[in-house]
Amino acid sequence: MFALSLETAKTAAIVIVVAFVVLTILSAWLIKTVVTKLIVIGLLVGLGIAVYSQRASLQDCADRAKAELDAADTSGVTCTFFGTDVKVPGLDK
Repeated sequence: MFALSLETAKTAAIVIVVAFVVLTILSAWLIKTVVTKLIVIGLLVGLGIAVYSQRASLQDCADRAKAELDAADTSGVTCTFFGTDVKVPGLDK
């Protein structure tokens, strides 16, 4: 049988507590890092989807404008990209 003395048990308890504190700090840092990475990845994916959606919307607007306008009337063609007016090439004279 393995017997511990009182002093050995006290020392072991201190070592275990210090190890738990170190593991707690390391896990908190690692979890923070993982959560931060997940937040950044989610934000970048969301922005990418928004830009792609706006690009598709801009292309649809340009296609509609080219199809609907005749050669004589190119005024009033307005397409937007994130709220900014964009000229549709091929419609201005």
